[in-house]
Amino acid sequence: MTAEETLSNVEKALEEIRPFLVSDGGNIKLLSIEDAVVKVQLEGACTGCSVNQMTLKNGVEATIKKYAPQIDEVINVA
Repeated sequence: MTAEETLSNVEKALEEIRPFLVSDGGNIKLLSIEDAVVKVQLEGACTGCSVNQMTLKNGVEATIKKYAPQIDEVINVA
């Protein structure tokens, strides 16, 4: 998969999960994709949420891996 295809698939995954984050007063922004690591920034209510790491791993990372299985990890850059 090319870098452009990976970027497109990661963006599709974020578009799928974004409505759930927005409904809770948050959002997510893609910062970069380096090797097999996606760096995102949680925004709004997500920044102070006590379960944001669970959301990041079980929601965001799982959805991204569904679209782009070559991704190893998703990390939040505060």
